Amino acid sequence: MLEKIEQELKIPAGFGIRPAKWSDLEASVSLFNLCDKAYSGSPSHTIEDLEIEWTSPNFDLEKSTRVIVAPNGDIVGYIEVWDLGSMPVSPSAWGRVHPDYENMGLGTVLLTWAEARARQVLERIPEEIRVVMRASTVSTNEGARQLFYDYGMTLVRHFWTMRIDFDGLPEQPVWPEGIRLTTFAERPNLSEVYHAFDEAFKDHWGHTPNAPEEAIARWQNWIERDPKYDPTLWFLALDGDEIAGVSLCRKVDPEIETHGHVNILGVRRPWRRQGLALALLRHSFVELYKRGKQGVTLGVDASSLTGATRLYKKAGMYVAKQFDTFEKELRPGRDIRTQSVTE
Repeated sequence: MLEKIEQELKIPAGFGIRPAKWSDLEASVSLFNLCDKAYSGSPSHTIEDLEIEWTSPNFDLEKSTRVIVAPNGDIVGYIEVWDLGSMPVSPSAWGRVHPDYENMGLGTVLLTWAEARARQVLERIPEEIRVVMRASTVSTNEGARQLFYDYGMTLVRHFWTMRIDFDGLPEQPVWPEGIRLTTFAERPNLSEVYHAFDEAFKDHWGHTPNAPEEAIARWQNWIERDPKYDPTLWFLALDGDEIAGVSLCRKVDPEIETHGHVNILGVRRPWRRQGLALALLRHSFVELYKRGKQGVTLGVDASSLTGATRLYKKAGMYVAKQFDTFEKELRPGRDIRTQSVTE
């Protein structure tokens, strides 16, 4: 089915489509950053980041990517489909088209291939379960937004990049009674950290239950390859010997070298509403400030089910950028993704 659709794609004369190859690594990153500069002002991709993606366990470069090659040999389009995990009910399509080659139908070509590739998950998921294809774009890229609308996708969610710029030493954290802090450098149990994260994020919109083994393997690949990883910036809040919450930071933001980045911040349900999330966030600010950072960024669901945006604003953060998430239903059924939170 996928091969048939690929043969029928309406690609402009002289252009070609094929799987990405390792020799395309640098050209692909250059394309991503060119698009970043055009629509959001600054590059956010590195060769190391793409290497981490392409080497993720069970990610198949040949089956899950396509590039469009212009007549001059340049890569001018890219798409990848992520359908990892035991229950991939929201396969994600992520792509880029060179700004000079827009309005030629290349985006539609890439989305058409991505949908066909995403539909392959249907045979892996029980028939009664709803499946959607997801795609996102920075809100300032009106061309991509219109492409998604024209393709029959529905805008379902907004996500924010939030930011704080330090004007001195950040406010010190106030820890709930009984909480002590350690780092992953001192307590390097990746499975333990992952399970704490997964439990905390069960209340995140779109969370899907999945077998943990594959995800833990992806995390292991990530920390082994990420030059921005620092185990002393993975903060673990302990109550006795249990992880109550985590703040997993990177020493450099993907876009702003002067800033650090809080990659994951989560608190498990029994320890919420005690000020632990704010304490973890403020501790992260202080530690990154001590390492010479001028500020911090993080990403968040703009309609967070746990009220995270209110917390971040309370800590002095502001919205720096918005991303819009679109979906197309591939099969109706019972939606097993988190849609709301009930205590």
